[in-house]
Parts: sequence; C-alpha cells; structure tokens
Amino acid sequence: MLIVIFCLNLPIHKNLSVSTVYITRRETFNAAHKLWQEKWSEEKNIEVFGRCSNHNWHGHNFTIYVTVKGAPNEDTGFVINLKDLSDIIKEYVVEPLDHKNLNLDVPFLKGLLASTENVVIKIWEQILEPISKAGGELVKIKLVETENNYVEYFGGREPF
Repeated sequence: MLIVIFCLNLPIHKNLSVSTVYITRRETFNAAHKLWQEKWSEEKNIEVFGRCSNHNWHGHNFTIYVTVKGAPNEDTGFVINLKDLSDIIKEYVVEPLDHKNLNLDVPFLKGLLASTENVVIKIWEQILEPISKAGGELVKIKLVETENNYVEYFGGREPF
C-alpha cells in the first residue's frame, strides 16, 4: 500500500509546484509478547493488563506504516526510493521482530515492557538514521496491533 499526500505550493522543479510530499510504506510482521510489570503482583498485572498478561504470551499480526517526507528529487521524482525504504523496514524492523517474542528475543527491546507504545518508539530509533541516509525524513510510524488498536508516533514531535 502506498499513500502519497501533496501539500504546500512552492516551486522545486520547472514543471512542478510542490515542496513537500509525504510517502508511506506498509509492511507486516508477526510477534508475541506479554504485558507484565515485574514489580507488581500477579493480581495487579491481571487487573491492569487483563488477558495481555497471559503467562504463556499472546501474539499479533502487526502492520507497520512508515511515513517519510521530502521534496521529490528532480531526476527521479522520488522523495525516497520505495525499494530502499522497504529494504530499511525489512532489515531493521521485520527481520528482528517477525516470529519473535518481543519480551525475550529482540535486543533493542531488552528490559522494556513490550507495549505497542514502547515498541513503536524503539522502532523509530532503529530506522531514523537509515532513512535519513537514504535521503528521506522520517515523520510518522503507525503500528497496528489489532484491527481495533494502533499507535502513531511522530518522533516525540507534535504531528500538527
């Protein structure tokens, strides 16, 4: 899935009057986790986290949307080459997380309560620099945990 939004009318190319384009790449991965606060009793964990505190973990089919912005390159018309963006997401997100236990198997999540909110922040930290080196500016990650629940992260900046 590819989403492109055009905004701001400033000339960047003799035939275009667009300065900033937002482009989004979607990828998927499957992972298990458990929401559990070690300093709390079992009763408190169940009260706060419910079924998500299951001793034997639980899993999700995650969908991640990574949005990058920039001005289209005059030669390619790209903000960022989508193959490069896909490769970055696969290397730094999908490969380390797919079919893994987020609490136990992922070095960049060690010692962290593996809530979707915390996971999206750590994913941001993993892909920020590679996206920048590829010529884009990371502006948003949307991480969908279930069809009813997702988080959006803007790198600690307000989105609007």
